[in-house]
Amino acid sequence: MRTLLFIITIALGTVTTNVQASNFISNTNTNPLTVTVNKPMVNLLCTSIAKGDTEIVKKLIANGENVNQKSNGLTPAMYAAKYNRAEILQLLISKGANLKVKCNKGYTALDYAKATNAKEAQNIIETTIAKK
Repeated sequence: MRTLLFIITIALGTVTTNVQASNFISNTNTNPLTVTVNKPMVNLLCTSIAKGDTEIVKKLIANGENVNQKSNGLTPAMYAAKYNRAEILQLLISKGANLKVKCNKGYTALDYAKATNAKEAQNIIETTIAKK
């Protein structure tokens, strides 16, 4: 449970950081400098997949996480394929993951498996697609 809370705390961290630089500039300046940094955020399901934390993935899916919801442009199946998480990939497929979806760059989960030489994931995807 502690691990889950820790992961949730990290995942819900700051997405946008604003830095007010007015204290560092002469007080006569009426236009303070504001810097905004936007960090792409990967959801907790995809972060857990990348880390290979099968138990957290199972819990998140059981609690209603969408197995086809893109995070930072990739589906959970794409993350599983990219990081060769065979057991998680099979779980996602059993829960209805769509392997034909393309990311924002036009690649499928199979493309990610091939690009990262993830042989187990590639085999699972090819076998699943052949059955349909």
